[in-house]
Amino acid sequence: MSVLKRPLVTEKVSALNEKGKYGFIVDINANKIEIKNAVEKQYGVTVEKVSTMRVMGKQKTRYTKTGMLSGRKPNYKKAIVTLASGEVIDFYSNI
Repeated sequence: MSVLKRPLVTEKVSALNEKGKYGFIVDINANKIEIKNAVEKQYGVTVEKVSTMRVMGKQKTRYTKTGMLSGRKPNYKKAIVTLASGEVIDFYSNI
């Protein structure tokens, strides 16, 4: 099981990229040390700080012919990683 699931590509995180901060969706059981080691290994950069947050999944309701179905999206964990000055991660280099 991988610690890093996928990078966060949103407008807010893209604005943080200019300041050297990058966002990732990570495994819900991963701690800050595991996240730091995974980012350093995968992207070859030096990580100074890791901030994590657990996000509760949104409740969703769908109306169908047979009635109303309601459920919840899964919970997930986000990590905001601050890199050392002058280091950059390019997510679009493989495209």
